[in-house]
Amino acid sequence: MLGKKLVTAQKRGETRALCLGLGMVACSMMMYFFIGITIVPFYTKSVWTTETVCKVLKTNIKDKVLFPDGEGSEDEGIFPYPCLQVWVNLTASGQEVMLYQTEDTLERNPKCSYVPDKLENSKEVKAQIETIASNFKKYHTFPCYYDPGGLQSNVILSRLYPPKGLLFAFLWPTLMFTGGCLIIVLVKISQYVSVLSAWQ
Repeated sequence: MLGKKLVTAQKRGETRALCLGLGMVACSMMMYFFIGITIVPFYTKSVWTTETVCKVLKTNIKDKVLFPDGEGSEDEGIFPYPCLQVWVNLTASGQEVMLYQTEDTLERNPKCSYVPDKLENSKEVKAQIETIASNFKKYHTFPCYYDPGGLQSNVILSRLYPPKGLLFAFLWPTLMFTGGCLIIVLVKISQYVSVLSAWQ
């Protein structure tokens, strides 16, 4: 009687462990899919892949900047935040180009080097932009990224998803997948040993 209870408890434990392993594998696959449709496209679309050294030439903070109105002409408009423009000398080519914080900054506002995330408090945003401008004046040279293919003449300060960040994003689902497979293998080995012992 006790032997049957032990066998039943062992089977339940093996079933739960097997479900846990399969669940971990399924979750890791979902994470791989999510990373593949969100992070990987941004990484592959980025053309700023080569690191070089940039030297600050000038920084400007403007309340009004020119932007196209969609019909080919340019009008003067007011942004809800001061527009910081940073011009640097690209060491790789010696060109004078505009610096952007990330790839997303260029898409959000190609006229400004920095776009603040929060615009609720205008005083804090202005102080933040002035601090960033003073830091650029203080540190004249710094690493930046440019497009070696020449499709983009501007440079960015940092990439949204660098190679290390992409590897780190794949680290957790890989560990979960490995752990799930290990649990499944151990359960199958346990079942095989149990069947072999019962047969003997």
